[in-house]
Amino acid sequence: MSDSFRADLRPMCLLVFNYDQHSDYSLIFAGNRDEFYERPTASADYWDDASHVLGGRDLKAGGTWMGVTRSGYWGVVTNVREPGAYRDDAQSRGALVADYLREEPDPRSYLEQVEADADRYNGFNLLLGTPSSLYYISNRESGIHPVEPGLHGLSNDRLDTPWPKVQRAKRGIQARLQRNDVTVHSLLDLLDDRRPAPDDQLPETGLGTERERMLSPLFIDGERYGTRASTVLLIGRDGTVTFAERTFESGASVKTRRYTFERPH
Repeated sequence: MSDSFRADLRPMCLLVFNYDQHSDYSLIFAGNRDEFYERPTASADYWDDASHVLGGRDLKAGGTWMGVTRSGYWGVVTNVREPGAYRDDAQSRGALVADYLREEPDPRSYLEQVEADADRYNGFNLLLGTPSSLYYISNRESGIHPVEPGLHGLSNDRLDTPWPKVQRAKRGIQARLQRNDVTVHSLLDLLDDRRPAPDDQLPETGLGTERERMLSPLFIDGERYGTRASTVLLIGRDGTVTFAERTFESGASVKTRRYTFERPH
């Protein structure tokens, strides 16, 4: 695998979520984190240095791709696929989520600071939420955007860009909503879809057809790179928060961790 391709594959992710449109849940979230199998990672748990934070840890840079606090603050970051544009001297994008979860600031004020320093990072998409608000920002477009209630998807372009994997994930969660099948098991099953998109539907991001095809499933199962973790987050209107993470090694399931707690009202 070439060094340029390794840089282009800095973590790719997929997530889909229903926000503030369900009678029982203010948030229904399901997402996959894709990364090189060799990158050191800690599975989801409460953090030793911030015991109110629950999430996985990137043991190389210290950040996280996704996590939640006992108060119901949550955040997730994906990169923007930009072949050839990766900068080794850029700041860690995982720190954007980790710092937010540690501090639990007003999300809009925090994002104003992020926006002011956005050129210090490689391309990113950042979603930051509380039990009553949700915001989106990308350093590849201007502005801080409140997220409207509804069904949304995000991969490695802008929010709701209709890549085949994003559209398939949105259809999958919509079907579960319609049959009232909103469970951890059902959402993890959705994330395990390993079917590639048809070639005529692949996005054109500069990686070539073979690589676009390899990256097109919801769950990526490559030789040295693929889905490392699947995460489900359910924030109930009654104050119950459920967080589940299933980890993988080379495409094979290793462990599923599930946490449930009551956030303050």
